[in-house]
Amino acid sequence: MTASSHARSLALLLAALSAIGPFAIDTYLPSFPDIAAGLQASPLEVQQSLSAYLFAFSVMTLWHGAIADRFGRRRVILFALGLFACASLGCAFASSIEQLWFWRAMQGITAGAGIVISRAIVRDLYDGAPAQRLMAHITMMFALAPALAPLIGGWLQTFWGWRSIFLFLVGATALLLWGSYHLLPETLPPEKRQSLRPSYLLHSYRKVFGSPRFLLASLALSLNFNGFFLYVLSSPVFLMQHLKLPETAFLWLFGPGMAGLICGSWLAGRLAGKISAGRCVLYGHLVMASAALLNLGLSAFLPPGLPWSVLPILIYTCGMSLAMPSLTLFALDPFPEQRGLAASCQTFFQSATNGVTAALLAPLLWGSTWTLALGMAAMLAAGSLATVAHHRLQRNSALLPG
Repeated sequence: MTASSHARSLALLLAALSAIGPFAIDTYLPSFPDIAAGLQASPLEVQQSLSAYLFAFSVMTLWHGAIADRFGRRRVILFALGLFACASLGCAFASSIEQLWFWRAMQGITAGAGIVISRAIVRDLYDGAPAQRLMAHITMMFALAPALAPLIGGWLQTFWGWRSIFLFLVGATALLLWGSYHLLPETLPPEKRQSLRPSYLLHSYRKVFGSPRFLLASLALSLNFNGFFLYVLSSPVFLMQHLKLPETAFLWLFGPGMAGLICGSWLAGRLAGKISAGRCVLYGHLVMASAALLNLGLSAFLPPGLPWSVLPILIYTCGMSLAMPSLTLFALDPFPEQRGLAASCQTFFQSATNGVTAALLAPLLWGSTWTLALGMAAMLAAGSLATVAHHRLQRNSALLPG
């Protein structure tokens, strides 16, 4: 296998590992009404199954990286995939909404290992422009999963009902477990592994969460993403109520969104090494700003409809993924000896923000396309402020002597 083909294979595997968590979110969205009917639950109770997943995901991501720093990347990935398959099986056979909450939380506990450890593996192997390029390639391939997930989920729901979606996740995870067992290398040698002593972990977590550079880069990344994720969480209402589309038409949201992700990630990969990472982030924010303004205008003056209600999402995700690889690396760069733990903290920060959006903001804003557009614009504005603050802090740090 040549070096280029090996890099592509590794990027594909890391993208699949990163995608299993978001895939478990998007696949069952078309089934919300059927789950509510089958388990005799209210729409809000079904929505809370998503919140249970996201909050469990965010809490456990604090530990995936530290555990991988101690025991190695490969072993933790394999163990987490096995547990995720078992939790998916539990979801498939849930007989009450409370049981579904429990098994969705178990999925969330294990799903974050892929995305956390994949980021750590990139930083184990590469620095600078090569790391930015590989991260962009992973994002580009990772974008296909959320585009396909609701489409697959819609057809599974149509033909076999909501339980078949979780059985599908069991089979997909088993396939990924087989691929990881045979193809995933161990990138952290024993001499570089870290301790799990409580005193060491407390000091390390305090060091990461006390870093302004980490906090600002993570905040910018999380808020930018939530400008789009708001629509993902609201997709049953946005598509089936506002746009009057059937449950098999979720591709109208996820198709443009993921097309934008792929386009922006491709651009980020092409620009790596040609322009600075900071300029790549700037261009990404300019593209997102144009999308948010267009979204506000269209939702204010036109009734909900196709294609104008989804066009801004394509543009927004293009800018988001153009900035995403560099912002991710900005968060991890201050901690070269603790990449797994730093990746855990960064993923925790983002997933906790996702959980707040799922539990509070999405139900508050999904009442109209106008309020959703306001939500996107507000998320981007806050993310842009965090980006500017990070840039100033980084510039001032570079000017300090020594």
